[in-house]
Amino acid sequence: MALIHTRVLILLLLLTSTILAMCFNPFAPELDDSLNLNQLITDQKTPEDVLLNFKYAYTFKDSALYANVLDSSFVFVYFDPDYGSSGRFVSWGRDSDLLTTGRLFKNFQVIDLVWHSTIYSFEEENTSEISKSFRLNLVNEDESIAITGNAIFSFQKNPKDQKWRITRWKDESEL
Repeated sequence: MALIHTRVLILLLLLTSTILAMCFNPFAPELDDSLNLNQLITDQKTPEDVLLNFKYAYTFKDSALYANVLDSSFVFVYFDPDYGSSGRFVSWGRDSDLLTTGRLFKNFQVIDLVWHSTIYSFEEENTSEISKSFRLNLVNEDESIAITGNAIFSFQKNPKDQKWRITRWKDESEL
């Protein structure tokens, strides 16, 4: 009887060591936990912090983070040269922008937004405006799109949570 228990014990040890050995792969790198997204995300204590979170939202395709950089009164404005005979400015609100940006996040595997120089900026106690040049690269299986230009952002500081958010984004990109 003791011989059977010893054999069963040896068999269980062999089986356990085989399973553990199968879990180890010397060619697979360990996961890098040093890049913690929560360490990158700012508290939006300045308008520049908001633009940093904006960039991270695009880079990581994070709709919740993107929604948090937009004020409830947010308006997106751009010039449509194909509208009518001479073009016109077109705008939409926060809900439409969140839907449009969600589609952008779903349709492109790589979204790379680079903020370049600040063209101008001014800040008062609860409002601010920053004009930045940028490059936006969008890549999916079928195409690669590079957009450059300027964006003018208006910000407002929320009195409840003291976070800055974008109230208006005027896009002056060059397609």
